[in-house]
Amino acid sequence: MIIDSHAHVVLPVEKHIELMDEAGIDKTILFSTSMHPELAQNLEEYENELNKLYDIISGKKNNMDAKINSIKEQCEIIKKYSSRFYGFGNVPAGFDYEKTASWVKEYVVKNNFKGIGEVTIGNGRTQDLSGIFKAAHDFSNLPIWIHAFWPLDLNDLKGIFNLAKQYSDVPVVIGHLGGLNWLDTIKMAKGVKNVYIDLSAFYAAIQLSMVIKELPDRCLFSTDLPFGDLAIEKFAIERVCTDKAVIKQVMGGNAARLLQLNV
Repeated sequence: MIIDSHAHVVLPVEKHIELMDEAGIDKTILFSTSMHPELAQNLEEYENELNKLYDIISGKKNNMDAKINSIKEQCEIIKKYSSRFYGFGNVPAGFDYEKTASWVKEYVVKNNFKGIGEVTIGNGRTQDLSGIFKAAHDFSNLPIWIHAFWPLDLNDLKGIFNLAKQYSDVPVVIGHLGGLNWLDTIKMAKGVKNVYIDLSAFYAAIQLSMVIKELPDRCLFSTDLPFGDLAIEKFAIERVCTDKAVIKQVMGGNAARLLQLNV
């Protein structure tokens, strides 16, 4: 089974499924979104959507109503196409434990989502993840997917790895190979067995090749749709890795194990 481990709601969803069929993707782990760059008709409209994204991942904006509405949209899609999608639930960082646990129960557990994410924090704000890690642990060790490209730096990544060590039963997915800090991310992940690496947004073939070589049992094929491309991302993995057994792991086996799927 081929599983895209990280894609956002794309409108219309039928187009997303069409792309999955074209690329031979069986399942997708779907994340919510409050912006839709795939609907932009020109550069200006696309830039406006990206600015919304930058405000969220930098911690400038954290609109709760927008998050809740995007989760509802996500739930409707997953219910309609349950044979194609699993869900991860967005959880705001920075709440105290009680509020975080309440949110996880309402918007992750009750929706039968498989994990928590995409979690975003601002630079220097890894302490905002503490409540999420504790809640993930308390709700049967839910996996946590963390955006780890800009604006996070190496110190932020080290903080995330320290939390992963503290909560060693909680699977932690480092998004986008740790961004510019991909080399240090690989080295740190080798010593922290509950950390997985999301392969979306790689920017060099050597980067992709090296992480698969070093961590074949913890790499997750991901596209970050609508920002990535299913066929291109799939081809890239097949291009840099010649071991068919490893390709099978990366393209879906590792994700199935992470989510405890019966496949």
